[in-house]
Amino acid sequence: MLNMTETKSIAEVEEQIVEEFELFDDWMDKYEHLIEMGKSLPFIEQKFKTDEFIVKGCQSLVWLHPDFENGILHFTADSDAIITKGMIAILLRVLNDRTPDEIINAKLEFIDKINLKEHLTPTRANGLVSMLNKIKAYAEQVKLTRSHKS
Repeated sequence: MLNMTETKSIAEVEEQIVEEFELFDDWMDKYEHLIEMGKSLPFIEQKFKTDEFIVKGCQSLVWLHPDFENGILHFTADSDAIITKGMIAILLRVLNDRTPDEIINAKLEFIDKINLKEHLTPTRANGLVSMLNKIKAYAEQVKLTRSHKS
């Protein structure tokens, strides 16, 4: 895990992603970049590839496992589809290793800036929204659980 002083803000990571996607003129090249990003997903252990961690609303199978430690949410994930794997990877690149508040308040404007939803099939676009909602739901759950303990 990165030292907190080295961690880029959500806005900085979003801007980095926008700049990367601007390097490609063609959407086939952008898909290739998305697929490459999927290869960098934080490894999810096989024991977490269960129904409990499946993201509902995705056409493909997507597993998302949260781990909360020292005020930070860390996710591992996987999918059985390469484009979907890239979609969860791009979300985690921005939202992984953040506080629940950072995740909940993230606007994620980069999705619109790179026109990602417009270039996905409707079912994949719904899946992207489902993945994002699941990440934010985990953050809300952690925040709620912590507020009950104090």
